[in-house]
Amino acid sequence: MTKAPAKIRIALITALSLCCPLAAQDRLAEDLSKYQHEGDPVHRARDLAKLGDEQIDLARRQLKADQEVDSLHTLEQYRDEVHDMVTVLNGLGVDAEKKPAGFKELQISLRETIRRIDDLIFTLNVDKRPFFRVVRNDLFMDQNVLIDELFPRKPERNSPKSDP
Repeated sequence: MTKAPAKIRIALITALSLCCPLAAQDRLAEDLSKYQHEGDPVHRARDLAKLGDEQIDLARRQLKADQEVDSLHTLEQYRDEVHDMVTVLNGLGVDAEKKPAGFKELQISLRETIRRIDDLIFTLNVDKRPFFRVVRNDLFMDQNVLIDELFPRKPERNSPKSDP
């Protein structure tokens, strides 16, 4: 077996590096379409949990390509999707403590996504960080709403005990 000349190897690596981001964008577009067309809110929440990783990866790639505005826009879109989904889940009238489907997956995904956004923010110039922090903080607030739904406080546990 002979080795390919260096120029051919470089051309092959370059071609593969160009195809991989395109394949990732195609996968993101397919997953986004699946999410948008899903009728069941619980399935939509699960799809959104998976979609978050792809959108964060896209935002990271956009930052590496010096497309800060596009990266921020990608994160803002994700934030808006999450906020809408949290609103829909809360509107179902489901006791998330007893039936956590959708709530739990989205909350776990948000926890990881927020950590990844924190890592991404540290790679930015200091003057660009506040814009990304706004998105991060909005996601954190939605995560807290999900946590409150999943683990509601019980009044009887938090109230002071009275002496008989």
